[in-house]
Amino acid sequence: MTAALDPALFPFAARLGDDARASIEAELRPVRLEPGAPICLEGDRCPALPFVVSGEARVYRTSAAGRALTLYRIDPGESCILTASCLLSDRPFPAFAEAETPVEALLLPADLFVRLFAQAAPLREHVFSLLARRLGDVIELVDAVAFQRVDERLARHLLDQAGAGGSVARTHEALAEALGTSREVVSRTLKEFERGGLVALARGTVSVLDAPGLRAYGAV
Repeated sequence: MTAALDPALFPFAARLGDDARASIEAELRPVRLEPGAPICLEGDRCPALPFVVSGEARVYRTSAAGRALTLYRIDPGESCILTASCLLSDRPFPAFAEAETPVEALLLPADLFVRLFAQAAPLREHVFSLLARRLGDVIELVDAVAFQRVDERLARHLLDQAGAGGSVARTHEALAEALGTSREVVSRTLKEFERGGLVALARGTVSVLDAPGLRAYGAV
């Protein structure tokens, strides 16, 4: 993996000036992370802004009881907007970030990011675009947690996450963290879906058998 931002993944990179591009490429550091590896811990000072090249990372909060709620995921071509916010405001990271799959990323040192944010309009546009998307995601999350039943949210989540084969490769614990509820509640609800012929359950996988039924069940 070369230490350069691929414009195919990060379109803003193609619009950077020569000086900004040279500064970034001189300082970018490639990293590879295994699933579960921490990217940033709550209370940490972020040393760099990650640009995800491959894989998927997630950002989540935990309660005093240890229950986790996924705030958002970071996909290839994206950066962590919460990290960017912390770097620009000089505040500690208020959540946890970890690799959910094998992740390859490029790290831009904090001081260079802050300097270029003030100087390079394409980088600012990249950050503001991510901010707009993440704000929408968080509003949807708050709406779901506050106003929707767990079975409705789980049905919607399974439909959203099902791949081409109709399967969701997530453990019950991971589904619970995505929905902000307990593993026991998710397992019980999935069993209800299975008895109704909506899904088939296997270790670490949920297969959607009846998508129209799930849509009706979840009112989506």
